[in-house]
Amino acid sequence: MNIVCLDLEGVLVPEIWIAFSKASGIPELTRTTRDEPDYNKLMNWRIGILHEHGLGLNEIRATIEKVDPMPGAKEFLDKLRAETQVLILSDTFTQFATPLMKKLGWPTIFCNTLEVAPDGTVTGFKMRCEKSKLSTVRALQSVGFETIAAGDSYNDLGMIQASKAGFLFRSTEQIKKDHPELPAFEEYDELFDAIMKVL
Repeated sequence: MNIVCLDLEGVLVPEIWIAFSKASGIPELTRTTRDEPDYNKLMNWRIGILHEHGLGLNEIRATIEKVDPMPGAKEFLDKLRAETQVLILSDTFTQFATPLMKKLGWPTIFCNTLEVAPDGTVTGFKMRCEKSKLSTVRALQSVGFETIAAGDSYNDLGMIQASKAGFLFRSTEQIKKDHPELPAFEEYDELFDAIMKVL
C-alpha cells in the first residue's frame, strides 16, 4: 500500500513565519528551513526574537487566521486523497496548524507542539520525535507502507530520499542545484502526474 507524505509550508500553504514577519514588521523572521537546515537552532532563534519584541502565540495566530492555502492546493489535495492515502508531515506546531487544516478540508497532519505560558508567551517547543519527517517515513515503511514524498526545504530531504519516489516542489535554486537527482516541479498538476506514475 502506498502513502503520500507532503510537507505543509511552501508546498500547500505559504510560510507562516514569513507571513508573520510581514505582519509584525520584523524582517529577521523571514528565515526558514529553506535557509537554515538546523531546525532546533532556527526555532530557538525565533523564540528569542519573539521575546525581544514582546510577541507570542496570540499575535502569530491572528496572522495565521488570515493565511490562505496556495492557489490550487486544496484542489490538488482533494484529487490526490481520492486516489491514495495522504499524510502531511510538518515541522510546524499544532497551535499553528488547526486553522490551516480547516481551510484544506481537514487532512491528517503530524506536527509538533509549542510550549506556551498562560499569557501566550512562547517558552519552548516539543518535537514529536528526532528527525520527525524521516522517522515517520521509516515507521510507515516498517508497517508495510511504500512512501512517496514531496517537499521544498532542507528538512524534507530525508523523507524524500528515503521514499520509493521523492520530489522537490517549489524548492530553492540552491536545493535543486545540490540535488539534481530529485525531480523538481513548480505546478500541482505536474506533481500530481508524477505521483500517479509511481502509485
